[in-house]
Amino acid sequence: MVWEPRLFKDLHHLPREEHVFPGTPLCAGCGGLESLRLASRVLGSRVVYVNAAGCFTNLASFPFTPLDASWLYTTMGSAPAGAQGVRDALDVLMAKGRLPKEEDVRVVVLGGDGSTYDMALSSTSGAITRRLDFYYFCYDNEAYGNTGVQLSPATPYGARTTTSPCAVQHPTGATQEKKDIFEIWRAHNPPYIATVSPRFPLDLAEKFTRAAAYQGPKLFLGFAACPTGWLFDPAYTPDVARSAVECGLWPLKEAINGVVTHTYFPKLSPVEEYLKLQGRFRHLFEPTVQKEALAHIQKRVNAYWERVNLAERTG
Repeated sequence: MVWEPRLFKDLHHLPREEHVFPGTPLCAGCGGLESLRLASRVLGSRVVYVNAAGCFTNLASFPFTPLDASWLYTTMGSAPAGAQGVRDALDVLMAKGRLPKEEDVRVVVLGGDGSTYDMALSSTSGAITRRLDFYYFCYDNEAYGNTGVQLSPATPYGARTTTSPCAVQHPTGATQEKKDIFEIWRAHNPPYIATVSPRFPLDLAEKFTRAAAYQGPKLFLGFAACPTGWLFDPAYTPDVARSAVECGLWPLKEAINGVVTHTYFPKLSPVEEYLKLQGRFRHLFEPTVQKEALAHIQKRVNAYWERVNLAERTG
């Protein structure tokens, strides 16, 4: 199935109005913030952001905020439950005529991968099962970034974190494979889920716009290149983000009512080009090249895209 953008075919078509303003206390070069800024142009200002404890908690430090929307802070494991309370309250007020329908707002959960893949998975599953009408935006920096860059279920094989260091016993660093939260969500049969990257702004804006047509839970997995945790100069955030997509490690796709469509087919450059950009993978190349580990990562990427291409050919 060929994916074609309907609304945003040129950068000049993107909404211009900003809703996330400069001056945030987040780390320089934060890829997650870049995605949120682009998404907020589509979402607008009539939004209640329900924030799970994490990196983005630093966005709104009372009494200051860079957002022109509302903000609710929750614990790491309860943001979807908080979203349920906000959405229910809005619906009750409208049902009683105390809130005009034209004053309704979107409810958007903001969570890192620690919350999304791990801490809040139970409350998220419940919210999806109850068909809660909300957006879930995950800024995925593949670690518990706000508390010291510890291993999370989203940490990929071969990455070094503070709790999966390169050691004699584990020379590759992390030995786990990244949890496939996209498929876990898809198993719940929500109306819309997608992966996005700030290096593909037209794709990102198109997906957030498409999602508005669907009532119910909507997930957006945002690639969040993290200079602090991934050990690279913030000036290279755009290069890291683009390379992740082009090497095939971060596929851009959406699922509408369970039907998956890939929205971009990359050139599939060698994964080494992506890994070499980051200090968290330096041990795979120095002092000696860990050929088996690199081959393992490449093999998994190749296998994924072989399945995708087979599915495309067979329709």
